[in-house]
Amino acid sequence: MNKLITALLLAGCALSFTAHAQTADPKLEWATKVVALQQGADLDGLVSQLVGTAAQDLVAGWAPKFDANVPKAKQAKATEEFNAELTKFAADANKIISSKVSQVSTEALVPAYMERFNLEELKQLVTFFESPVIKKYKAVTPELADVFIKKIVATTQADIQARAKQFDAAAAKIVGSGAPAPAAKPAKK
Repeated sequence: MNKLITALLLAGCALSFTAHAQTADPKLEWATKVVALQQGADLDGLVSQLVGTAAQDLVAGWAPKFDANVPKAKQAKATEEFNAELTKFAADANKIISSKVSQVSTEALVPAYMERFNLEELKQLVTFFESPVIKKYKAVTPELADVFIKKIVATTQADIQARAKQFDAAAAKIVGSGAPAPAAKPAKK
């Protein structure tokens, strides 16, 4: 997926270079290069985050209707069907958003870079993004994030579970349930 988005960006940038090669403003070429170089794995994460937000909005809107309208006896099957539709939605939303990345980069980011940086600064940014250490940094960033996430989960798990028990007790009093729900556990990576 990352390679697909990168290919789309580069193809869009190549078209942009060709279309704008005859213009007198060299900033356009350099701003386009900066945009192409600074996007990558981070862009995949952003697309996933946007898709996740859209899916969460759907779930939040449908959860009360689901609980009110689906009889308990049919909830397991309905949940399975609902989740399948949600998976299809997420895949389609990902394709839709990803297909617009190049266009939006050209229309929004390139002009923004051109407004905020002079030609020399754009050239320096290209040099920065093309440097071996930045390429290595981008390559190892997901691994470093994983190391951090595992450690933060391990370090906070007991405290989060204790706090979840407090929440369950308070929620049980509010809802009127005799027994609290099982304590929430932090996501494991």
